[in-house]
Amino acid sequence: MGILEKIAEIEREISRTQKNKATEYHLGLLKAKLAKYRAQLLEPSKSSGAKGEGFDVMKSGDARVALIGFPSVGKSTFLSLMTSTESETASYEFTTLTCIPGVIEVSVLGRAAQLIEIKLQRR
Repeated sequence: MGILEKIAEIEREISRTQKNKATEYHLGLLKAKLAKYRAQLLEPSKSSGAKGEGFDVMKSGDARVALIGFPSVGKSTFLSLMTSTESETASYEFTTLTCIPGVIEVSVLGRAAQLIEIKLQRR
């Protein structure tokens, strides 16, 4: 049953239902469903786009900083220079296939910040 059929069925139910104190709650539920289905008609489905893989990185340090950018812009080189993490670098795109975490020590403040490398994919 599609959204249009559901809307028509709810509208028929509303027209058949007597309006009195005993049916107020039922009519309110029907109107809420009707509003939800009409909103679905107006807005495209959010699940229609391709979803990428998610990742989970255990937090370490006092703060988190994400290095986000397109391929081959120097995120891995920067991460390797600033932290003791070894991130693979090469002259081709998408050398790094996962999220790479590293920790940078800020000696002046006695604090540590976590750097996370995240790549953007072109569409």
